[in-house]
Amino acid sequence: MHNRLPTMVRRPPTIVCYICGREYGTKSISIHEPQCLKKWHNENNLLPKELRRPEPKKPEVRTITAKGFYDLDGLNEAAWTSARSQLVPCNVCGRTFLPDRLIVHQRSCKPKAAK
Repeated sequence: MHNRLPTMVRRPPTIVCYICGREYGTKSISIHEPQCLKKWHNENNLLPKELRRPEPKKPEVRTITAKGFYDLDGLNEAAWTSARSQLVPCNVCGRTFLPDRLIVHQRSCKPKAAK
């Protein structure tokens, strides 16, 4: 009987999209981002003027670790912050939504009745 140590399951590295906040593989992020930005523009243009947002800017993370790799955690943190900045608060309950979802939410959001 060999005493086997449990092997660590290493997830492949993922990169957070700075537009939508979802995670993508390092190979597919470069395909996803231009499509996501195009979709973002299409959806943004359909919104009422007061809900339109400025185009999300890709965060610049230049930190390169001692081994010559990008600081993936730093990059993902900046991308996540960028994606979250796209959210708009509901003027009734304060919850935050993507602008197109806010419109749907506001149809059913009612002020809490005073007790």
